[in-house]
Amino acid sequence: MKEHFFPVPPENPKAKRSLSLPALWIGATLILCVLFTLASVPRAEAQGRDGGQPSWPYTSILQNVFDFIQKHYVDTVDPQVLYEGAMKGMFNALGDPYSSFLAERDMMDLNETTQGNFGGVGLYISKPERSDGKPAYVEVAAPIEDTPGWRAGINPGDFILEINGESTDTLTMDDVLARLRGEPGKEVKLLIRRNEKFEFPVTLVRALIEVPTTKYAMINDVGYLKLITFTPRTLDRAKEAIESFKAHKYRGLILDLRNNYGGLLQSAVGISDLFLDGGLVVTTKSRISSENTVFNAQAHTQVPKDIPVIVLINRGSASASEIVAGALKDRGRAYLVGEKSFGKGSVQQVYPLDKSGFKITTARYYTPSDVNIDKIGIPPDLEVKFPEFTEADAEQLSALISTNRISAFVETYPHASIAQISAFAEELHKDYSLDRMLLRRLIRNEQHRTTQAPVYDLEYDVQLQEAIRILQGGTYGSLMQTTKTLKVLQEEALLEELPLAS
Repeated sequence: MKEHFFPVPPENPKAKRSLSLPALWIGATLILCVLFTLASVPRAEAQGRDGGQPSWPYTSILQNVFDFIQKHYVDTVDPQVLYEGAMKGMFNALGDPYSSFLAERDMMDLNETTQGNFGGVGLYISKPERSDGKPAYVEVAAPIEDTPGWRAGINPGDFILEINGESTDTLTMDDVLARLRGEPGKEVKLLIRRNEKFEFPVTLVRALIEVPTTKYAMINDVGYLKLITFTPRTLDRAKEAIESFKAHKYRGLILDLRNNYGGLLQSAVGISDLFLDGGLVVTTKSRISSENTVFNAQAHTQVPKDIPVIVLINRGSASASEIVAGALKDRGRAYLVGEKSFGKGSVQQVYPLDKSGFKITTARYYTPSDVNIDKIGIPPDLEVKFPEFTEADAEQLSALISTNRISAFVETYPHASIAQISAFAEELHKDYSLDRMLLRRLIRNEQHRTTQAPVYDLEYDVQLQEAIRILQGGTYGSLMQTTKTLKVLQEEALLEELPLAS
């Protein structure tokens, strides 16, 4: 059976993007396509499978033009340059940001990334191709926890305007990759834009990045399981967490999929299987009917039905994360809290071509209620958002960051207590008209960035707070009675868009 993976999606589904696979996983060590069945490329057919126009006239013309350029162009041209240019153009013509040619360097980077022995800054990134004339800066899809990018406070949706003083507008993804990756211990200076107008500099020191697949802990009588990526190891680590929860006699479980940008399809199915007692998990549908696949859960479950489950999602939850969230929601097994997920419902495979290769979309996936969430996302049953910055807040925050007062406080008091943090936040509030809770959170985040990130931060995580409140407040059962499948939600949304009859 072929294994599928889900590359990091662009943040804005309306904007066409050019995604470079290695660039998406800067700083990661466990690339999610490492266990692919790397099939050989099929031979060209005289006629398309759909009985369409034959392809051989075009392949013949391409060969003739290639040879003509080699013989008659005014300068000598490296045939590899022509080959790579033609391949990139062919995949760009698909208009699919997830299908692309992988040059030799890209494949080498991919192999290096799977080993995890290289320096990086710990950011998932993409680069939009804009048609509105605006600069196409590099966009951060998500930071990887416990990495330089995460500790510097870089958020999903931030734009990297400059790298070491050079604008990213004119850089290709390969150029960006070459500047962000490199020897551990070396500095990389970035200029970050957040919320249109808020800009601030960040200096990162490259590190040897290792991305864990899971984190877990008990919160009183609730088991908390955070999945960071979906790799071949994720399922085993999740089972270890559940066994630990059982030993502590857990009475509820929170599955945190926030900022989890996906991974192996089989891993997502395996995680869903922990909560489902048989039945449908996900279906993949291809243009070729014989390649359609149905994935079912096994007829047993690791998490008993009487254990209430809450899933945390946000706009950084994508692909494999959405398979799990969609399966548990459609099957009525979990209550979703947070923000709408990203919305990526396609499946890719990687094929090698000698030292180069390509990745191509081969199917779309559908949740148990037969819904594809591509460019739509999964809405939570209960929306809980973190406070958003106003323009006035952004100006105040920019002024505060420029003073380095928070970092200086943390450097002086690295183990400051909650009382000390609150007192310092009150002091800052006198000079900056920012919410006290926001100030306390900024101080705590800075404190965490100088150490390993905690498994959870219940005091400042409002989405986690709400999940705990539901599980311990006795309202879970009644709330589950109000949930709807994704198919029902999409049908209702469609009806709302229809014009009223006159």
